[in-house]
Amino acid sequence: MESSGVRPQSFGQTEINWDKLDKKKFYVVGAGLFTGITVALYPVSVVKTRLQVASKDIADRNAFSVARSILRSDGVAGLYRGFGTVITGAVPARIIFLTALETTKVAAFRMVEPLKLSEPSQAAIANGIAGMMGSLCAQAVYVPIDVISQKLMVQGYSGYATYNGGLDVFRRIIKADGVRGLYRGFGLSVITYSPSSAVWWASYGSSQRLFWRLLGYGGEHKEVPSLGEILGVQAAGGVVAGATASCITTPLDTIKTRLQVQALGQENRQNAVQVVKKLLSDEGWIGLYRGLGPRFFSMSAWGTSMILAYEYLKRLCAKED
Repeated sequence: MESSGVRPQSFGQTEINWDKLDKKKFYVVGAGLFTGITVALYPVSVVKTRLQVASKDIADRNAFSVARSILRSDGVAGLYRGFGTVITGAVPARIIFLTALETTKVAAFRMVEPLKLSEPSQAAIANGIAGMMGSLCAQAVYVPIDVISQKLMVQGYSGYATYNGGLDVFRRIIKADGVRGLYRGFGLSVITYSPSSAVWWASYGSSQRLFWRLLGYGGEHKEVPSLGEILGVQAAGGVVAGATASCITTPLDTIKTRLQVQALGQENRQNAVQVVKKLLSDEGWIGLYRGLGPRFFSMSAWGTSMILAYEYLKRLCAKED
């Protein structure tokens, strides 16, 4: 889904440049599409978060048992704890991310073109730089939303406090820690999500080209791929990207989540090093991979759904020549 003037020889006809998009339509329709995807996949985030913060005595519970427990105690609504907060911040964060992603990608492709690298290598570098920059720009909006929503996701679970909605969480955080409390774990969020985004987009860009070559669209091949082939390659690239990113960044995500859900006003709150030491002491290295299954599924499903919706969005919002 590259947007630069540097187009792959084999499937350039399928790509839509950033300057060819109707930006207003792109943002409005995109907000609706990505809201729908968030609704579908949000419960996985709730389950993943609860697994990551569970106390030692219930650490052996798996994703399915956590989901069943939520449904028994709170019904379907329990799987959407904190959703209102997330969706409020997700739209501006997504707009910031996509704008930074696409504009940076153009510059990154121009930067790597003189290096004369292979197409997969160029795609990995350019997409990786763009993904990291997009994530960095979006964190200023996303981290406070993440802090509030995760406290709602785990409220009443494994000894965590209960709240009366997102505004209640916001007021308590400001009262206990000031604005700084909304950015608890910001450094780790940047360290987690920026490399995760870079790895995701780099894996997606390079694997996409490898799949095209496997389908015989390399070299001088000029035939335009079918819609089915385009969707298949994009979906496969999303799965590969999700698998790669989740395996690399889950330990950082686990640490970040534990930092963000600590009790407000609690003295001697743990820092990142103490969180790591406790996890290693209680469970060994496997403790750092709490929630890997749901995180892998979430990143793969979200990535695949997002990339298919994103490519469809770009086709839908392309300006007529």
